[in-house]
Amino acid sequence: MIVVAGEALIDLVPSSQGPCLDGQLPALLPRRGGGPYNTAVALGRLGSPTAFCSRVSTDSFGEALLNGLRSGGVDTSLVQRGAEPTTLAVADISPDGSAGYGFYADGTADRLFTLPPELPATVRALSLGTCSLVLEPGASAYESLLRREAARGVFTALDPNVRPGLISDPDAYRARFRSWLPHVALLKLSEEDALWLAGRDAAADGGPGSATGGDAADSGTDSGRSAVLAAAREWLAAGPVAIVLTHGGAGLTVLTRDGRELTVPGERVTVVDTIGAGDTVNAALLHRLDAHDALSHAALAALGDKDWEDILRFAARAAAITCSRAGAEPPYATELAA
Repeated sequence: MIVVAGEALIDLVPSSQGPCLDGQLPALLPRRGGGPYNTAVALGRLGSPTAFCSRVSTDSFGEALLNGLRSGGVDTSLVQRGAEPTTLAVADISPDGSAGYGFYADGTADRLFTLPPELPATVRALSLGTCSLVLEPGASAYESLLRREAARGVFTALDPNVRPGLISDPDAYRARFRSWLPHVALLKLSEEDALWLAGRDAAADGGPGSATGGDAADSGTDSGRSAVLAAAREWLAAGPVAIVLTHGGAGLTVLTRDGRELTVPGERVTVVDTIGAGDTVNAALLHRLDAHDALSHAALAALGDKDWEDILRFAARAAAITCSRAGAEPPYATELAA
């Protein structure tokens, strides 16, 4: 079983891009979301045995979030409940389909997550990331979960999925991020997030800027790419066996601790929006790694270039399907088999 730990929230997505013809603002449509939540749903749709570990409100949004997990075949037995409201994220969709977010997270249920007992013996992998590792007091509990499960040999995957608007002290967060790396087997992050974590301004390097949270299409410069690769090699030395970088529509790159680098192109689609694309990549990577029996440090390190090409192409195909429809709607296994 793969456990995904982190926030579940409601995205409020504009019903259209820009003002309506009559001058009115577009309606905001509620959609189930949150990076870890989307990853869990995507894993369930792909057919991986999956459980979600979080704290979810007992309000109507919380019930809708749980129903979405259950309908995707995701185990909810590790979900804590609370009477506090559900976190809301207001999405701003750019003309190219990239999404930025404004969060309403004060006093919400997911922030009060507490460290659960040791995860079941059947758990083979733990995936974490996004807001849950920023917003206290829950962030410390998720961090403790990462450290504890890594120490007992569980394969761990991390997607920081940086939301700069939630981070009051960027340097402190960057230091905290580096402290997680010895406990991480697979680090996945967007090129934009890598620039931000390296202390570089993505917009200054020709990219779309960090406000998108890493789901935007890439247009980075050579200097930006060089900075990302240099930072990634430093992070590899700190612990991860492999790092997967996403480049928006340009594809994905894997960097391994033994010095290999392999890139596959993105799949060409008409982009509706990029909401949930990175989360779909997380799920697709874990699902395909499991198919290669590579959910361990040793097996991950032993993957050959052809294995990685298969894994990355699978993830690119899955993300493309998500981008081709509105909201975080990851594909089912049957869509990828076609």
